Amino acid sequence: MTLRVGTRGSRLAVVQASWVADALRGLGAEVELVPLKTSGDRLAQVALADFGGKALFVKEIEEALLAHRVDVGVHSLKDMPAALPAGLVLAAFPPREDPRDVLLTRSGGDLDALPRGARVGTSSLRRRILLLARRPDLTIEPIRGNVETRLAKLDRGEYDALVMAGAGLKRLGVVPAHSWLLQTEEFLPAVGQGILGVEARQADREMLELLRRVDDTRTRMQAVAERSFLLALGAGCHTPVAGYARLDGDALTISGLVASLDGATMLQSSVSGPGAAAEALGRKLADELLARGAGPLLEASGGARA
Repeated sequence: MTLRVGTRGSRLAVVQASWVADALRGLGAEVELVPLKTSGDRLAQVALADFGGKALFVKEIEEALLAHRVDVGVHSLKDMPAALPAGLVLAAFPPREDPRDVLLTRSGGDLDALPRGARVGTSSLRRRILLLARRPDLTIEPIRGNVETRLAKLDRGEYDALVMAGAGLKRLGVVPAHSWLLQTEEFLPAVGQGILGVEARQADREMLELLRRVDDTRTRMQAVAERSFLLALGAGCHTPVAGYARLDGDALTISGLVASLDGATMLQSSVSGPGAAAEALGRKLADELLARGAGPLLEASGGARA
């Protein structure tokens, strides 16, 4: 039997799915990649938040799973909503790639080196808020398209800088001439950034057992903590939210951020505990931020606690 692995058709998505496929082949399975065009790909020129958010990058793959047209779906975890459709589970989280964002410029240097009023391309509300908190003079402009398209726009001078996930660049083997890693202490990543989510049908016990063999325990702890935080907040795609869990031995610390759309209010906190309590730690962090006023920020931007 050949296992069918569903993926978006972009080069990055195929590279990511190929990693999972190769790992499964190493376990003796026959694997076929099945590229699928998602709504997010078809709406490449519009603001995702206006048409359902990042969930548009996973919807068709999940539908194919439920219809048994594919057996496994591979996603960038940061594109996945906190709640999954009934009948599907995240069966594996391969080892996490670098979760940090990267500043890409045409002339080099960090955020402080950008000229006043520089045009920075990003369509992420989280990145927009964090950039303006550090440099309120910057001009933040939306950008869509795959990695190659965005880099080409930077090269043509349509933007002075871009902020992108470092994980995608690394997986593609792309090394831009001028890049600066933005440290998590001041530029908190998106929930799940750098993690692949391998999705399967909950009833497919044989598949779940196979996928368990490509699961990374430490990455799973981080993923569970971050997604538990997101689910407990009930945050939607219209809200600037960040969440990052890191492990030091068996101890897990998760940091989170919820901001208003204009960035005037920014709530941040961290909680720590044993990695085995990852899900509870994510909920604890959400409860702490909600107690400090995150609820009205979520409601004002269209999100509400689940």
